[in-house]
Amino acid sequence: MLAVEASLRAQGERQIKEGDVVIVYERHDRMKAVIVARNGELQNRFGVFPHNEWIGKPFGCRVVGKKGGGFVFLLAPTPELWTLVLPHRTQILYVADISFVISFLELRPGSVMLECGTGSGSLTHSLARAVAPSGHVHTFDFHEQRALAAKQEFERNGVGHLVTVTMRDIQGQGFPEEFVGGQADAVFLDLPQPWLAIPSAASSLRCDGGICSFSPCIEQVQRTCEALTIPEFTDIRTFEVLVRTYEVRQEFLQTTLQCGTQFASDCLFKPPPQKRQRPQKGRKRETRPVIAKPYPDTKGHTGYLTFARRST
Repeated sequence: MLAVEASLRAQGERQIKEGDVVIVYERHDRMKAVIVARNGELQNRFGVFPHNEWIGKPFGCRVVGKKGGGFVFLLAPTPELWTLVLPHRTQILYVADISFVISFLELRPGSVMLECGTGSGSLTHSLARAVAPSGHVHTFDFHEQRALAAKQEFERNGVGHLVTVTMRDIQGQGFPEEFVGGQADAVFLDLPQPWLAIPSAASSLRCDGGICSFSPCIEQVQRTCEALTIPEFTDIRTFEVLVRTYEVRQEFLQTTLQCGTQFASDCLFKPPPQKRQRPQKGRKRETRPVIAKPYPDTKGHTGYLTFARRST
């Protein structure tokens, strides 16, 4: 994934080859990750798309299906796109929370990051990009199958050299002794009982290093903040990140005088006719204004982010 991004920046474009992970983009809420295979094919509502026709094309190109006459875009994988298409093994963090975490933990190239737990690896991909090329992410998960699946995805997506996956129960065992003495620049906790891991995190963080705990319930936040009040931490703050997505499109509008204030909600949006007539010569083409409205499936609360800073 990072290799694809770096190559695209350096060369301007990169051609798709066998074994690459491609994000097949239909629309902003309909995407799919596909591994390009010789003689493979993708079938969807737009037709049949043979993988052989993808090989040699640049990322970002548009390809037309053999049946159905539709088309899709073949995009290079990025952490943001991967978050939208990855296989869910656990609840994941989305872009709004991820960007907030990276910003408040002040992650930069060369940072050493401790993440617990790995889960589906959504956050880990963005952490790896933030600390690249000289930093490293050490991610821990107590579940063996999840850890192995995540490790395989990191390797396939080109971030394996930046991420070390370890199967370990951080709540019960704490972080490995190799990090004791302030070897980490930041710590992220996504655990049912994060307060149990805070003493170990304090011994692993450098002075002025940041810690973040993600919890879906406010009761977890309260216990975490109590544990953070030990002398090693200061600047304790909790945030809830909410994003409202807008959909912008062309739409037919009802313009009759009957659309008064009381009827605006019923008359504003008129569905387009099922069959549009081709305009006759000499007649002005009907135009459709552009409208914007909140997207109906906008995600609301995902969890609370609690931050603190390691003091002397």
